Amino acid sequence: MKNYYPVKSIIEWIFAGMLFLLVLPILFILGILIKLEDPTGPIFFIQERVGKDNEIFNMYKLRSMKNPTAIGNKELSYDERMLKIGQFIRKLSLDELPQLINILKGDMSFIGPRPLLVYYLPCYNETELHRHDVKPGISGWAQVNGRNNLSWEERFALDVEYVEKCSFLFDVKIVLITIKKVLMKADIVEKEVDYIIAFDEYRKMQWKQEEVLDNVTPLFPDAIPLEVSSIVENREFKV
Repeated sequence: MKNYYPVKSIIEWIFAGMLFLLVLPILFILGILIKLEDPTGPIFFIQERVGKDNEIFNMYKLRSMKNPTAIGNKELSYDERMLKIGQFIRKLSLDELPQLINILKGDMSFIGPRPLLVYYLPCYNETELHRHDVKPGISGWAQVNGRNNLSWEERFALDVEYVEKCSFLFDVKIVLITIKKVLMKADIVEKEVDYIIAFDEYRKMQWKQEEVLDNVTPLFPDAIPLEVSSIVENREFKV
């Protein structure tokens, strides 16, 4: 990876520049449509995310939701908050196009672990933090293997696997799968779903469960551990 990574950054910067010029008219048209539907809000949604070596950067996306200021205190459902043009943008993953700017700035790559929220940082374990050894990407190994259908542990395991296996051929493979999934509209999140739990909440729940288990006094201290007993139960004995 050490030999490939500097070359990857140069190739991606050149390709991102050419691609940005090609999609600029599309961004311009989408920007006009967003402003026509909701003139009170900005065209871009900008949010701080965690990048390589835990550095914080501003990630750009096309805005697909109504401006919170215009909504006021009204309680709206997810569908009601979504712009009509926003639904179209999400279906084709066009909201990610402004991240070409992030690639040109050196914040992101085309392929890498997805950049997550800043306040998730204290919640990673030592292994999971290795996902920040490389630049985050617009798409990644976890995204083409299930995206939000995966548990947090599964996502991070795939992120770390990418860091360990990062190569030109691996990146090409992920790019091709990404294109296929975008065309098939697979694993694209258009609506909120109950099973997607914020990582900080998910990890805090785990910590609480571990704390409870640590404080439980076993009724039978000399009993066979659960893992061992399950092995014994599943083993076939011949007499």
